[in-house]
Amino acid sequence: MIFSGRRYAVVGLGRSGLAASRALIALGAKVDAWDDREEVRTAAGDLPMRDPLGSDFEYDALVLSPGIPHLLPRPHPAAVRARADGVPILSDAELLFQAVRLSGSRARFIGITGTNGKSTTTALLAHILASAGIRVEAGGNLGPTALALPILPDDAAYVIEMSSYMLERLAGLHFAVAAMLNISPDHLDRHGDMQGYIAAKRAIFERCDCAVAGVDDEPSRAIASDVGAVTISGCQPADVWCHGRVLRDDAGPILDLEQATALPGIHNAQNAAAAYAMARALGIARNEIARAIPSFPGLPHRQQRVARIRGVLFINDSKATNADAAARALGCYERIAWIAGGIAKAGGIAPLAPLFPRIERALLIGQDAPALGATLAAHGVPFEISATLDRAVPVAFATGAPVVLLSPACASFDQYSGFEARGEHFMRLVADLVRAEAA
Repeated sequence: MIFSGRRYAVVGLGRSGLAASRALIALGAKVDAWDDREEVRTAAGDLPMRDPLGSDFEYDALVLSPGIPHLLPRPHPAAVRARADGVPILSDAELLFQAVRLSGSRARFIGITGTNGKSTTTALLAHILASAGIRVEAGGNLGPTALALPILPDDAAYVIEMSSYMLERLAGLHFAVAAMLNISPDHLDRHGDMQGYIAAKRAIFERCDCAVAGVDDEPSRAIASDVGAVTISGCQPADVWCHGRVLRDDAGPILDLEQATALPGIHNAQNAAAAYAMARALGIARNEIARAIPSFPGLPHRQQRVARIRGVLFINDSKATNADAAARALGCYERIAWIAGGIAKAGGIAPLAPLFPRIERALLIGQDAPALGATLAAHGVPFEISATLDRAVPVAFATGAPVVLLSPACASFDQYSGFEARGEHFMRLVADLVRAEAA
């Protein structure tokens, strides 16, 4: 067994922790699994449950759920103990890399990070590689957790979406290609300030053969210059960039992205440029990439076209959990009934003011609807506080705007278990409207 003789503490038994515990056991390791919540421990009763703080703490590593801090704003007691005892705190992506290499496989690892767009870019690159006949597994912060992925052979590839939390917990993971798409304020409570967040993102380039970085924001431009990255952009000259909707590189036009209906907007142009640059670095031919991109189906909850009812297009962009992400969707449509709200990030929706003229009416939901309403009122944008999606969706339809856009610019945890649940609720409500129209 690959991890025979090793011992790990896994703290936090959400999606990532459960998968990590079971994968480590399957790989032959001894695991002490733990969650501070008794109901979670009960639900995961098939695992060997033991509080690591009640033991000798002689572990090869501590695996913390990504949502549990090891430094800021306040470290979990297990993290404090691990640091005091010299026990490394690792992400499951690091452990997957170790397992793959211990198995003898030289499968390549590709890492993708950025404040926005990393899930789409991860899925798009996996789609391109699969279309080129390469066996590929995608996961990490997107879809299956890293340790839930199988051990692949030498000629295969892992495409791993890397969050800033995961990047803080690496030891030796080496990327064949690493990409950082963009940086805007996010997760500042976990990283202390913007510089801490930038440092966490930059860590993706510490061990890589080829670096790819965006140049559409100042922090990314600075890092791209420092590391000598292949540069990518959705709107300005770079090594790979988009002129209008035409993806191009130094050799000329590659593809008109109007053929790629799942990739609207400048932000997706940047995602396409990044996926192209990484695929080329991995040896995929230019024409193969151009053939694959138009057939990419897109991801749920990311500008997902749900339905068109009496000429009104309903868009599910529930993944837009901050203002920067929402700006990318708002910029794609001229006249919008905008559904927004939840738990606002630092700065709220004030940065979206240049896009407010596109909003015919805003329907605000969730905890911070009043604060968002105050910002809209200050700019003369018509709005109402709907409180819930159940109320917001039919009112948005009745506005007569040609697009009803759920792009909340806020986290979802005040009303939902995550952005996926919020998006699925929106889609059910739209389906109800479709049925009502057909009746």
